[in-house]
Amino acid sequence: MTDLGGFNDHVARVDLSDGDVQYEGIDEEDAKKYIGGRGLGVKYVFDQGVDVDPEGPENLLAFMNGPLTGTQAPMSGRIAVCTKSPLTGTVTDSHHGGWSGARLKWSGFDGLLFEGQADDPVYAYVEDGAVELRDASDLWGLGVHDAMDRIEEAHDGQFGKNLSAMAIGPGGENGTKYACIVNEDDRASGRGGTGCVMGSKNLKAIVIKSGTRMPKPADAETFTEGYQEAMQLIRESDVTGPNEGGLSLYGTNVLMNLTEEMDGLPTRNGKYTSTHSEAEAEPDEPNIDAERVSGENVRENILVNEPTCHSCPVACKKETEVTYEHKGEEMNVRGESYEYESAFALGPNSMNDDRDSIAVMINKCNDLGIDTIEAGNMLAMGMEMTEQGKLDDLDDHLEWGDTEHMIDLLDEIAHQSSDLGELLSKGARRVAEERDAHDNSLAVKGQTIPAYDPRAMKGMGIGYATSNRGACHLRGYTPSAEILGIPEKVDPTEWEGKGELCALFQDLHAISDSFDICKFNAFAEGIDEYVDQYNGMTGRDLTEDELMEAGDRIYTLERYYNNLVGFDGEDDSLPGRFVEGDDEAIPGQGGIEGELCELEQMKDEYYERREWVDGVVPDERLEELGIEVGPGTGVSSGDSPAPADD
Repeated sequence: MTDLGGFNDHVARVDLSDGDVQYEGIDEEDAKKYIGGRGLGVKYVFDQGVDVDPEGPENLLAFMNGPLTGTQAPMSGRIAVCTKSPLTGTVTDSHHGGWSGARLKWSGFDGLLFEGQADDPVYAYVEDGAVELRDASDLWGLGVHDAMDRIEEAHDGQFGKNLSAMAIGPGGENGTKYACIVNEDDRASGRGGTGCVMGSKNLKAIVIKSGTRMPKPADAETFTEGYQEAMQLIRESDVTGPNEGGLSLYGTNVLMNLTEEMDGLPTRNGKYTSTHSEAEAEPDEPNIDAERVSGENVRENILVNEPTCHSCPVACKKETEVTYEHKGEEMNVRGESYEYESAFALGPNSMNDDRDSIAVMINKCNDLGIDTIEAGNMLAMGMEMTEQGKLDDLDDHLEWGDTEHMIDLLDEIAHQSSDLGELLSKGARRVAEERDAHDNSLAVKGQTIPAYDPRAMKGMGIGYATSNRGACHLRGYTPSAEILGIPEKVDPTEWEGKGELCALFQDLHAISDSFDICKFNAFAEGIDEYVDQYNGMTGRDLTEDELMEAGDRIYTLERYYNNLVGFDGEDDSLPGRFVEGDDEAIPGQGGIEGELCELEQMKDEYYERREWVDGVVPDERLEELGIEVGPGTGVSSGDSPAPADD
């Protein structure tokens, strides 16, 4: 057990196979080594054993908050979902904001651990330190939005007041590999297929009812000092300043025009580095303009509300409302999450600049419970394969920018109700293998890239390649320095130093994910404020170096898990079209004309910084960080790893 401040020392272990619920404390040493949230969640998944089928009953699905979740700390409304990914075969963690993380803490829990598989659909009801499994047969088959309506009606509560819920949609129920978990306000644990794991367990939802019981810091003076400094920095930042900063005014989609202007916006399945570069190269084709789907355009024309998460002054969420005609039917759609990455994948990367259609598709993805990034990129992959004749044997094809077909195909992906929908539901790696379409895939370790071109932002190149959960910008957000100049401006097209920079950001984000607080605080706060808030809440006395070492330990444990599954340096790759020396390379255009990503050079620098050998963590590094082999792993880092799961 642990008596650290910020913890309830209370975790529920739920066996869905027999309905048994056991309660346990948190190991003190683990709490100190792995902080909480993502770190502890990954440790639980690691201890479950790596040789598990992601969609089998033995896979663990961990919902974890951190020692700062639900506190006064800025942006502390996050929750981590950790498991083995059905999309990639790696360990994965996926987070969402809102209120469910804080409410889980206020209900008396640090985490919920689900294993096994229910015979029939169930949901977990959480209140006053107890978990009860209840029948979900009336919820199964519903979209997330209808399921949320029924949940709210059934529990004499109100979302945003005393009730939170996290649920899956048809995507998770039907095994779409990139299905996600969505909370009551359309905030999603989007990446890695966590919703697919939840569906495989016949777990439809987690419903949490609680009052507001905010944890008290063990050292109030230290915590308050860190909190006040953090809030001042957030208010003064050009990025996070409430009602003034770019993130507060336009949400994450403030980046659309910025990346377009620097020729760093992957377009037409990543063939081009901006919409204007595509237009110059293919003037006879229908062309698009990224500005039409930018945050500025959204704010001016379709913004209706700016909700926020627990303890967040920034309010980056942008709620939109559109009236859209689809196949002669007028649709009125209101929803959150008009995010940059979603708009990129369903927009320019799919050759679509119809702003309102993107709002419709984002809302549909949330209702179906599928990841907007992966869904949009799979559509773009299907469009390029159609163009090249690789889908000629199917009755259904997909043309660039065909919004009518895109909208319908999202339903077909979630329900797997057509040949093309079923194919695209499998994810890029499986489609590439089945269709000899590796050159059409923008995936790393099976997960497709977000909205930053590695030819234009070299830090993102090494970041995608070495991300432990597949291509991801949130493992180590180097565009903070490459685009926004935080903590200092670096040349985005320079590769030297990016291995070091990437590892630094990866460790820092492992810390914030384990606290669990929003990464956007890193646009203002630094390690000083992290240390003070963490020490103040827990009562510990860590130095900056010790806290950074914890981030390193968490990232290394994840890499070690992946090594044991069978991943090594060969898997730290990028799609060939981005990489110097690759036969499929497509040099950057526009302002980055001729640029390619020098991946191998950056990998050498990165591995040296990490003290890894060709992407594998050596025994001595595990020992230095105090990482012990958990039960069920079966091999040490010196043995031949098991093959990666399909």
